[in-house]
Amino acid sequence: MKFDRRLFLNFDWTLLILVLLISSIGLLNIYSTGYSLADFKQSHLYIKQVQWIFIGLACMGVAFCIDYRLISGYAYIIYAFSLLLLIGVFLYGDAAHGSQRWIVIGGFSFQPSELVKLTMILALARYFDVHKTDKGYSLRELFVPFLIVVIPFLFILKQPDLGTALILVILFLSIVLFVGVEWKSLLCAAAGCVVLIPVGWHFLKDYQKERIVTFFSPEKDFLGSGYHIIQSIIAVGSGQILGKGFLKGTQTQLKFLPVQQTDFVFSVFSEEWGFLGGLILIIMFLILVLWCLKIGLHARDMVGTLISFGITMLIFWEVFINIGMVLGMLPVVGIPLPFLSYGGSSIVVLLTGIGLLMSISMRRFILRP
Repeated sequence: MKFDRRLFLNFDWTLLILVLLISSIGLLNIYSTGYSLADFKQSHLYIKQVQWIFIGLACMGVAFCIDYRLISGYAYIIYAFSLLLLIGVFLYGDAAHGSQRWIVIGGFSFQPSELVKLTMILALARYFDVHKTDKGYSLRELFVPFLIVVIPFLFILKQPDLGTALILVILFLSIVLFVGVEWKSLLCAAAGCVVLIPVGWHFLKDYQKERIVTFFSPEKDFLGSGYHIIQSIIAVGSGQILGKGFLKGTQTQLKFLPVQQTDFVFSVFSEEWGFLGGLILIIMFLILVLWCLKIGLHARDMVGTLISFGITMLIFWEVFINIGMVLGMLPVVGIPLPFLSYGGSSIVVLLTGIGLLMSISMRRFILRP
């Protein structure tokens, strides 16, 4: 493989430093969630996360070394492979906490639904790049993109994993609105979604319905379905302005806060570092999102712009929903906080996506062959 030295001369150090900085904060946070004030013991989750980060950095390196246009050319094949992994979950997957979402590969548990987020973006970018239009897409023209989303959506909902399924739908809507839709088609689709809401409610699991009801009145069952969100709000509020300090968060270290290393990791951070720390972290995410949008704005072609926009929206919506969830502003749907929540599949896929962004960013300086 022949490398153009301009790739390295124009390497996007800003993007890399931002991601590494946020990931380092995540490691400290995961270390804190594994610490216990009761017995002064430490779990080894942070060591596993370090291993996953190194794997993710390797995938990121591969992604930015390969021309994103070459990757886009195989987008449908990559997408189909991720669907096969998703189907494999039901045949060979491991179940945990009432859900069957993981496949064990080489001693590591991998969640194919996380990979589907990225491959779906690649497939949609490929489709809209090939089928360009200046007048806005009609419902008929959106049938194939709809299939690209609905197939993994149904498989993921079956696992069940409402949070990831919801992210797929939001990503699809974001990309479709970005490329443009006919107003008549948009109104028809909106009306159809409103009609389907009662139908969707019927197919939700009982615990998923409980989470949505609890969002409106968590205090009605504060020892049951409302326990998570109430403890999260207490943890965030107890941090006040400057926080309690590293490893000094009582809600966290005394284990009052459930699933604190994944869904409620922002609650842990806010308890220890306070409002100021939480604000700085949100600003860092904002800078990251704006920088990623800038990469898409300066991309040399439509497919580069669409891939950049899709990955940016993935980061933005996961940050928005996760933080809104732990603050009690949105229902608890089990969406991780990018680069902070514990989980190998998420960090590897996100870092691979960052590698694609780097590939797009650096290759804007290279003329087409």
